[in-house]
Amino acid sequence: MVCLMSREKKLAKMRVIGMMSGTSVDGIDVAVADLVASSAISTIDAAPPTAQVNPARTDESPSAESALTIQQLAFTTIPWAEDTRRTIFSLFQETTSAAALCEANFTVAHAFVDALRQVLEAAKIPRQSVDLIASHGQTIWHNVSAGKVTSTLQIGDPSVIAARTGITTVGNFRTADVAVGGQGAPLVSLYDWYFLRPPAVAQAESIEWRAVQNIGGIGNVTFLPPWGCADMPLAFDTGPGNVFIDWAAAEATAGTQTYDHDGQLARDGYVSKQLLQQCLSLPYFQQVPPKSTGRELFDNKLVAEWWAVAQQMGLSPTDFVATMTELTAISIAEAYARFAPGTVAEIVVAGGGARNPVLLDAIRRQVQQQLKRTVPVRTHLELGIDDKAKEALAFALMGYLTIHGMPGNVPSCTGATKAQILGQIAPGDNFAQLVNPSRNK
Repeated sequence: MVCLMSREKKLAKMRVIGMMSGTSVDGIDVAVADLVASSAISTIDAAPPTAQVNPARTDESPSAESALTIQQLAFTTIPWAEDTRRTIFSLFQETTSAAALCEANFTVAHAFVDALRQVLEAAKIPRQSVDLIASHGQTIWHNVSAGKVTSTLQIGDPSVIAARTGITTVGNFRTADVAVGGQGAPLVSLYDWYFLRPPAVAQAESIEWRAVQNIGGIGNVTFLPPWGCADMPLAFDTGPGNVFIDWAAAEATAGTQTYDHDGQLARDGYVSKQLLQQCLSLPYFQQVPPKSTGRELFDNKLVAEWWAVAQQMGLSPTDFVATMTELTAISIAEAYARFAPGTVAEIVVAGGGARNPVLLDAIRRQVQQQLKRTVPVRTHLELGIDDKAKEALAFALMGYLTIHGMPGNVPSCTGATKAQILGQIAPGDNFAQLVNPSRNK
């Protein structure tokens, strides 16, 4: 089984830039943060049952705040240039040429460099003060066969970023997890594990879990036990997040909206239960975790097919937006009912979906129906966490761990056979100084 190990390591203070672009391809998220382990932090590793933390010893429960700190200095989302965004969407097709993919790999890297420079200049943060860049890049394809991820591809070459900035860059985080049998996702569970676990509680009859639900283009959840509990987290992709809602909103507005502002379109529409049931028959929703997905399954072709069926049913464009919104909500709720490892006591939502009140109301309603009880739904902001910056900060954390030789995956979440150091390091001008143990900042 997978447990929290006692193996510990003290880490240096570093200033890290975390960057990523998600499935929705809205823009490049750039976060600048100072990371420091103020005391030794534990790693998550494969271990026999004897290595479990005693759930009754709440007095010795670790504290995320005392073990590891991320001080966010700046965050901005830099929108993609429209022509680059169109190029990225064209790469989601299986007919993509090798030449187009090769060129885009550099184009995306250059865009990431330009974005981080804008953020540093706006925040008046000297480039020379940055120790490390951690770049997720842009996922183009996530190859899944019979529930197993056989390969994954992110573009935006880290060597280009390191060469142009002079800053050592870590990229390609997902591939190492896939190489040891993992899904390569969700990787943000590492951040959830360190910073979003519920407070420790005295021994109770049942453990109450927190569900941390991200709703970006694709939805993913991390189920977290309280601090001091021996149980390990579980995470997986729940299915479509905003990807089909965005498509339907663009269709309903002749392309004038790229997403459903405040859920207005869904609010004006009618949910078709008939179409909803047809959508929910997709085998992915019943597939047992660990599992992950992306645009290779939930793509424009599939949603266009569903829209054609909706038109045959006589549904309006706003009806389709409403139905796609309900699909996201019910797929999340059914995932909790089927796969939650314990009692879900609270849901904390992040991502673009957290700013869609109609979607949040649908999640509350569907969770109540599926779990037969009311579960509070909160946003990250209510916990004092900038959810817009969260994923970029998560990759900053992974890069920080990588450069210290520590694992960045959570095997119980990705399905990997072991904890694995993630990413590929592209040395920058500061590489020798960065890896020198006698370096003193």
